[in-house]
Amino acid sequence: MVKTTVSILKADVGGFPGHATVHPELLRIASEQLKEGQKSKKIVDFHVSHCGDDLELIMSHTAGTDAKEVHKLAWDVFLAGTEKATELGLYGAGQDMLSDAFTGTVRGMGPGVAEMTFTERKAEPVVAFMMDKTEPGAFNLPMYKAFADPFNTAGLVIDPSMHYGFVFEVWDIDEHTFVNLNTPEEMHDLLCLIGAKSRFVIKRVFPKKGGKLPADEPVAAVSTEKLYQIAGEYVGKDDPVALARAQSGLPALGELLEPYSLAHLVSGWMRGSHNGPLMPVGVADASCTRFDGPPRVVALGFQVKNSKLAGPVDLFADRAYDLARSRANDIAEYMRRHGPFEPHRLHLKEMEYTTYPKVMAELKGRFKKLE
Repeated sequence: MVKTTVSILKADVGGFPGHATVHPELLRIASEQLKEGQKSKKIVDFHVSHCGDDLELIMSHTAGTDAKEVHKLAWDVFLAGTEKATELGLYGAGQDMLSDAFTGTVRGMGPGVAEMTFTERKAEPVVAFMMDKTEPGAFNLPMYKAFADPFNTAGLVIDPSMHYGFVFEVWDIDEHTFVNLNTPEEMHDLLCLIGAKSRFVIKRVFPKKGGKLPADEPVAAVSTEKLYQIAGEYVGKDDPVALARAQSGLPALGELLEPYSLAHLVSGWMRGSHNGPLMPVGVADASCTRFDGPPRVVALGFQVKNSKLAGPVDLFADRAYDLARSRANDIAEYMRRHGPFEPHRLHLKEMEYTTYPKVMAELKGRFKKLE
């Protein structure tokens, strides 16, 4: 049986204005080029969207994860977008394009990537999550709650097909290692790691062996690219994306979405240097303006059949998330009153990857030894 792959590839190729949103011309160019890729059968289906100033390419195909032709298609879209952004004088044109030569995959070249290859079920709901003004660890809490927290996901308690739990693949992005942890039995170990969200990030979630679904096929995947590690200096926040499958032995759609009702604190926001609330919004409200934020998350829902995408449904446009948005605004107001003080501003360790070291360099030699 031919398996389906769903891929999200994203990049900031130019903000309009500043870091607020994506220019309509970039969305148009992306749609036209992906339509050509569909005609040439590189992909089966696609949808172009944005979250903040990030251009988001959602594609379905049968070429598998890290397929050269799919990544090259996306790379060419981002290059064309960069060219148009430069022509229009958009801010930070080509910001996430950190290499001139395509090497077979966009991994390590600047754009973010989340992909899943799986055997389609009779009904296959898939949600594409897209964040702006934050880092990959922002997905740690909602992915944990969706797949491991029975207070969030009732299915873990009342659905026998979910009792066995899930396996979390966690990356240490400082040491470039990973570990697989089983829930519920290793839940405390998992929380010990992923609570340190700037270092340990959930990369994928798998079913356990013996369950209803194949254990080698992921049910969730997160982009883990960190731009400062690729570029060697601060060039923008990572703005992660993720994919998650729902229903029939997995969290229900509402259980996948429920964690985002918290508006939990994440790192990023202005200049990638502040903590702030993650606000769930529809695409129409995914423009980051207050202090270049607050950080946003968009969720687009699809039904996948024969590798074709039916949708999307703009899931966070639902008024059920009005309270979360109101709470995010309250938290944003409170955090902003701290100005340049922690905990609104990030801890110095995390500031090492922003423009903070340049300030310290200018003060070098002016510090005097205490007697």
